Amino acid sequence: MLSELRRHGIWATLAASRGLGTLPQVTRECVDRGADLIIACGGDGTINEVAQGLVGSDIPLGILPAGTANVLACELGFGSNLGRTIRNLPSCRPHRISAGLLTNAAGVARYFLLMAGAGLDAFIVYNISAQLKRRFGKAAYWIGGFRQLGRSLEEFHVHLDGALHRCSFALVTKVRNYGGDLEIARKVSILDDHFEIVLFEGAESYRYLKYFLGVATNSLERMSGVTVRRARRAEFLPLEERPVHLQVDGEYAGQLPGRVEIVPDALRLLIPPDYAARIQDSRR
Repeated sequence: MLSELRRHGIWATLAASRGLGTLPQVTRECVDRGADLIIACGGDGTINEVAQGLVGSDIPLGILPAGTANVLACELGFGSNLGRTIRNLPSCRPHRISAGLLTNAAGVARYFLLMAGAGLDAFIVYNISAQLKRRFGKAAYWIGGFRQLGRSLEEFHVHLDGALHRCSFALVTKVRNYGGDLEIARKVSILDDHFEIVLFEGAESYRYLKYFLGVATNSLERMSGVTVRRARRAEFLPLEERPVHLQVDGEYAGQLPGRVEIVPDALRLLIPPDYAARIQDSRR
Protein backbone atom coordinates (compact mmCIF):
# COMPACT_ATOMS: atom_id res chain seq x y z
CA MET A 1 0.00 0.00 0.00
CA LEU A 2 2.82 2.42 0.83
CA SER A 3 4.45 1.86 -2.57
CA GLU A 4 1.10 2.50 -4.29
CA LEU A 5 0.66 5.77 -2.36
CA ARG A 6 4.18 6.89 -3.29
CA ARG A 7 3.56 6.03 -6.93
CA HIS A 8 0.78 8.65 -6.82
CA GLY A 9 2.96 11.27 -5.16
CA ILE A 10 1.97 10.65 -1.53
CA TRP A 11 4.93 9.91 0.73
CA ALA A 12 3.82 8.13 3.85
CA THR A 13 5.20 6.48 6.96
CA LEU A 14 3.24 3.64 8.51
CA ALA A 15 2.03 4.09 12.10
CA ALA A 16 -0.04 1.18 13.37
CA SER A 17 -2.37 0.76 16.32
CA ARG A 18 -0.71 -0.58 19.45
CA GLY A 19 -3.95 -2.18 20.62
CA LEU A 20 -7.62 -1.39 21.11
CA GLY A 21 -8.21 2.32 21.69
CA THR A 22 -4.63 3.44 21.06
CA LEU A 23 -5.13 5.08 17.64
CA PRO A 24 -6.09 8.51 19.06
CA GLN A 25 -2.77 8.61 20.92
CA VAL A 26 -0.84 7.31 17.90
CA THR A 27 -2.46 10.01 15.76
CA ARG A 28 -1.59 12.78 18.23
CA GLU A 29 2.01 11.54 18.30
CA CYS A 30 2.17 11.74 14.49
CA VAL A 31 0.81 15.31 14.62
CA ASP A 32 3.35 16.26 17.30
CA ARG A 33 6.17 14.89 15.11
CA GLY A 34 5.15 17.28 12.31
CA ALA A 35 2.96 15.17 10.02
CA ASP A 36 1.50 17.09 7.06
CA LEU A 37 -1.29 14.59 6.42
CA ILE A 38 -2.86 11.68 8.29
CA ILE A 39 -4.28 8.81 6.20
CA ALA A 40 -6.48 6.30 8.01
CA CYS A 41 -6.72 2.88 6.35
CA GLY A 42 -9.53 0.76 7.78
CA GLY A 43 -13.23 0.78 8.44
CA ASP A 44 -15.38 3.51 9.94
CA GLY A 45 -14.37 2.48 13.46
CA THR A 46 -10.69 2.93 12.64
CA ILE A 47 -11.36 6.29 10.98
CA ASN A 48 -13.37 7.34 14.05
CA GLU A 49 -10.46 6.53 16.37
CA VAL A 50 -8.01 8.49 14.22
CA ALA A 51 -10.43 11.44 14.15
CA GLN A 52 -10.39 11.54 17.97
CA GLY A 53 -6.73 12.52 17.76
CA LEU A 54 -7.24 15.12 15.02
CA VAL A 55 -10.12 17.24 16.34
CA GLY A 56 -8.87 20.81 16.74
CA SER A 57 -5.86 20.18 14.51
CA ASP A 58 -5.12 21.73 11.10
CA ILE A 59 -3.67 18.45 9.76
CA PRO A 60 -5.93 17.01 7.03
CA LEU A 61 -7.40 13.51 7.29
CA GLY A 62 -7.52 11.23 4.26
CA ILE A 63 -9.27 7.86 4.26
CA LEU A 64 -8.66 4.52 2.59
CA PRO A 65 -11.53 1.98 2.83
CA ALA A 66 -10.58 -1.40 4.31
CA GLY A 67 -13.40 -2.22 6.71
CA THR A 68 -16.79 -3.88 7.00
CA ALA A 69 -19.14 -1.21 5.68
CA ASN A 70 -16.94 1.81 4.75
CA VAL A 71 -19.83 4.25 5.16
CA LEU A 72 -17.67 7.38 4.91
CA ALA A 73 -15.94 6.10 1.77
CA CYS A 74 -19.32 5.33 0.19
CA GLU A 75 -20.64 8.75 1.21
CA LEU A 76 -17.73 10.50 -0.49
CA GLY A 77 -18.08 8.39 -3.64
CA PHE A 78 -15.00 6.19 -3.16
CA GLY A 79 -16.95 2.99 -2.55
CA SER A 80 -14.95 0.10 -1.08
CA ASN A 81 -12.29 -0.06 -3.80
CA LEU A 82 -8.96 0.59 -2.10
CA GLY A 83 -6.92 0.93 -5.30
CA ARG A 84 -9.34 3.42 -6.87
CA THR A 85 -9.37 5.49 -3.68
CA ILE A 86 -5.57 5.67 -3.64
CA ARG A 87 -5.59 6.85 -7.26
CA ASN A 88 -8.17 9.55 -6.48
CA LEU A 89 -6.66 10.73 -3.22
CA PRO A 90 -4.20 13.26 -4.79
CA SER A 91 -7.13 15.14 -6.39
CA CYS A 92 -9.00 15.53 -3.07
CA ARG A 93 -8.98 18.86 -1.26
CA PRO A 94 -9.16 19.55 2.50
CA HIS A 95 -12.46 20.93 3.81
CA ARG A 96 -12.97 21.90 7.41
CA ILE A 97 -16.04 20.07 8.65
CA SER A 98 -18.03 19.86 11.85
CA ALA A 99 -18.17 16.68 13.92
CA GLY A 100 -20.71 15.28 16.31
CA LEU A 101 -19.95 14.75 19.99
CA LEU A 102 -21.76 12.06 22.00
CA THR A 103 -21.60 11.98 25.79
CA ASN A 104 -22.94 8.84 27.47
CA ALA A 105 -24.27 7.99 30.94
CA ALA A 106 -20.76 7.55 32.32
CA GLY A 107 -19.75 11.01 31.14
CA VAL A 108 -17.49 9.59 28.41
CA ALA A 109 -17.45 11.87 25.35
CA ARG A 110 -16.64 10.64 21.84
CA TYR A 111 -16.53 12.54 18.54
CA PHE A 112 -18.13 11.08 15.44
CA LEU A 113 -17.92 11.98 11.75
CA LEU A 114 -20.91 10.00 10.51
CA MET A 115 -23.68 9.18 12.95
CA ALA A 116 -24.77 8.28 16.42
CA GLY A 117 -27.57 5.86 17.18
CA ALA A 118 -29.65 5.16 20.27
CA GLY A 119 -31.87 2.14 20.76
CA LEU A 120 -32.32 -0.55 18.12
CA ASP A 121 -29.20 -0.15 15.96
CA ALA A 122 -26.95 0.31 18.99
CA PHE A 123 -28.46 -2.85 20.52
CA ILE A 124 -27.51 -4.70 17.33
CA VAL A 125 -23.95 -3.30 17.46
CA TYR A 126 -23.70 -4.27 21.13
CA ASN A 127 -24.68 -7.88 20.41
CA ILE A 128 -22.72 -8.57 17.22
CA SER A 129 -19.60 -10.60 17.88
CA ALA A 130 -16.27 -9.97 16.19
CA GLN A 131 -16.42 -13.55 14.90
CA LEU A 132 -19.74 -12.91 13.16
CA LYS A 133 -18.34 -9.74 11.54
CA ARG A 134 -15.24 -11.58 10.33
CA ARG A 135 -17.33 -14.40 8.88
CA PHE A 136 -20.15 -12.43 7.24
CA GLY A 137 -18.79 -8.88 6.94
CA LYS A 138 -21.52 -6.28 6.40
CA ALA A 139 -24.18 -9.00 6.32
CA ALA A 140 -23.58 -9.57 10.04
CA TYR A 141 -25.56 -6.39 10.77
CA TRP A 142 -28.48 -7.61 8.65
CA ILE A 143 -28.40 -10.93 10.51
CA GLY A 144 -28.39 -9.04 13.80
CA GLY A 145 -31.30 -6.90 12.64
CA PHE A 146 -33.53 -9.79 11.58
CA ARG A 147 -32.86 -11.47 14.91
CA GLN A 148 -34.79 -8.63 16.56
CA LEU A 149 -38.08 -9.52 14.86
CA GLY A 150 -40.61 -10.58 17.48
CA ARG A 151 -38.72 -8.94 20.34
CA SER A 152 -40.19 -6.04 22.35
CA LEU A 153 -37.84 -3.11 21.81
CA GLU A 154 -36.60 -0.75 24.50
CA GLU A 155 -38.16 2.71 24.34
CA PHE A 156 -36.75 6.05 25.48
CA HIS A 157 -37.33 9.78 25.17
CA VAL A 158 -35.50 12.16 22.87
CA HIS A 159 -35.52 15.80 23.97
CA LEU A 160 -35.34 17.78 20.75
CA ASP A 161 -36.24 21.41 20.02
CA GLY A 162 -38.08 21.78 23.32
CA ALA A 163 -40.26 18.68 22.82
CA LEU A 164 -40.11 15.08 24.06
CA HIS A 165 -40.39 12.28 21.51
CA ARG A 166 -40.88 8.64 22.50
CA CYS A 167 -39.12 6.17 20.23
CA SER A 168 -37.21 2.89 20.01
CA PHE A 169 -34.54 4.03 17.53
CA ALA A 170 -33.01 7.46 17.07
CA LEU A 171 -30.54 8.12 14.26
CA VAL A 172 -28.47 11.30 14.52
CA THR A 173 -26.52 11.63 11.30
CA LYS A 174 -24.33 13.91 9.19
CA VAL A 175 -24.39 11.62 6.16
CA ARG A 176 -27.02 10.10 3.90
CA ASN A 177 -25.43 6.68 3.69
CA TYR A 178 -26.37 4.16 6.36
CA GLY A 179 -24.47 0.90 6.62
CA GLY A 180 -23.20 1.13 3.05
CA ASP A 181 -26.55 -0.01 1.59
CA LEU A 182 -29.30 2.42 2.57
CA GLU A 183 -30.14 6.12 2.65
CA ILE A 184 -32.26 6.89 5.70
CA ALA A 185 -31.48 10.60 5.96
CA ARG A 186 -31.96 12.38 2.64
CA LYS A 187 -31.21 16.05 3.29
CA VAL A 188 -27.84 16.19 5.03
CA SER A 189 -24.19 15.96 4.05
CA ILE A 190 -20.84 15.80 5.77
CA LEU A 191 -20.37 19.47 4.86
CA ASP A 192 -23.39 20.60 6.90
CA ASP A 193 -23.18 22.11 10.39
CA HIS A 194 -26.30 20.33 11.65
CA PHE A 195 -27.61 16.82 12.10
CA GLU A 196 -30.52 15.17 10.43
CA ILE A 197 -32.31 13.33 13.25
CA VAL A 198 -34.68 10.48 12.38
CA LEU A 199 -36.87 9.07 15.17
CA PHE A 200 -38.76 5.77 14.91
CA GLU A 201 -41.68 5.08 17.23
CA GLY A 202 -42.92 1.79 18.61
CA ALA A 203 -41.77 -1.11 20.77
CA GLU A 204 -43.15 -3.64 18.25
CA SER A 205 -40.19 -4.80 16.19
CA TYR A 206 -42.37 -5.79 13.21
CA ARG A 207 -43.09 -2.08 12.62
CA TYR A 208 -39.57 -1.86 11.24
CA LEU A 209 -40.57 -3.91 8.21
CA LYS A 210 -42.86 -0.99 7.31
CA TYR A 211 -40.10 1.50 8.08
CA PHE A 212 -37.69 -0.44 5.85
CA LEU A 213 -40.21 -0.22 3.00
CA GLY A 214 -40.35 3.54 3.60
CA VAL A 215 -36.58 3.76 3.25
CA ALA A 216 -36.62 1.67 0.06
CA THR A 217 -39.35 3.80 -1.55
CA ASN A 218 -38.04 7.18 -0.33
CA SER A 219 -41.29 7.78 1.57
CA LEU A 220 -39.99 7.49 5.14
CA GLU A 221 -40.45 11.16 6.02
CA ARG A 222 -44.18 10.98 5.18
CA MET A 223 -44.76 7.80 7.17
CA SER A 224 -46.67 7.67 10.47
CA GLY A 225 -44.43 6.82 13.40
CA VAL A 226 -41.41 8.60 11.89
CA THR A 227 -40.19 12.09 12.81
CA VAL A 228 -37.41 13.85 10.88
CA ARG A 229 -35.80 17.02 12.18
CA ARG A 230 -32.73 19.14 11.49
CA ALA A 231 -30.94 20.15 14.71
CA ARG A 232 -27.58 20.81 16.33
CA ARG A 233 -28.18 18.99 19.63
CA ALA A 234 -30.44 16.42 21.28
CA GLU A 235 -30.73 14.49 24.54
CA PHE A 236 -31.59 10.82 25.09
CA LEU A 237 -33.44 10.01 28.32
CA PRO A 238 -34.29 6.51 29.61
CA LEU A 239 -37.90 5.54 30.32
CA GLU A 240 -37.46 2.26 32.18
CA GLU A 241 -34.92 0.04 33.90
CA ARG A 242 -34.00 -1.86 30.74
CA PRO A 243 -30.69 -0.44 29.42
CA VAL A 244 -30.76 1.48 26.15
CA HIS A 245 -27.52 1.38 24.18
CA LEU A 246 -25.61 3.96 22.11
CA GLN A 247 -23.30 3.68 19.11
CA VAL A 248 -21.12 6.10 17.13
CA ASP A 249 -19.87 5.39 13.61
CA GLY A 250 -20.83 1.73 14.04
CA GLU A 251 -18.95 1.23 17.32
CA TYR A 252 -20.50 0.64 20.72
CA ALA A 253 -20.57 3.81 22.87
CA GLY A 254 -22.29 2.99 26.19
CA GLN A 255 -25.78 3.55 27.55
CA LEU A 256 -28.40 6.23 28.13
CA PRO A 257 -28.80 8.90 29.33
CA GLY A 258 -26.76 10.72 26.73
CA ARG A 259 -26.59 13.79 24.56
CA VAL A 260 -25.28 14.75 21.13
CA GLU A 261 -24.13 18.12 19.87
CA ILE A 262 -22.42 19.65 16.85
CA VAL A 263 -18.78 20.71 17.17
CA PRO A 264 -18.16 23.33 14.43
CA ASP A 265 -14.92 23.35 12.42
CA ALA A 266 -13.73 20.21 14.17
CA LEU A 267 -11.18 18.92 11.64
CA ARG A 268 -10.06 18.98 8.01
CA LEU A 269 -11.15 16.09 5.79
CA LEU A 270 -9.90 15.32 2.28
CA ILE A 271 -12.96 15.38 0.03
CA PRO A 272 -13.23 14.64 -3.72
CA PRO A 273 -13.76 17.82 -5.78
CA ASP A 274 -17.08 16.61 -7.20
CA TYR A 275 -18.63 15.73 -3.82
CA ALA A 276 -20.00 19.22 -3.05
CA ALA A 277 -21.28 19.51 -6.62
CA ARG A 278 -23.14 16.18 -6.33
CA ILE A 279 -24.74 17.26 -3.06
CA GLN A 280 -25.90 20.55 -4.59
CA ASP A 281 -27.32 18.81 -7.66
CA SER A 282 -29.25 16.31 -5.54
CA ARG A 283 -30.96 19.14 -3.65
CA ARG A 284 -32.30 20.92 -6.72
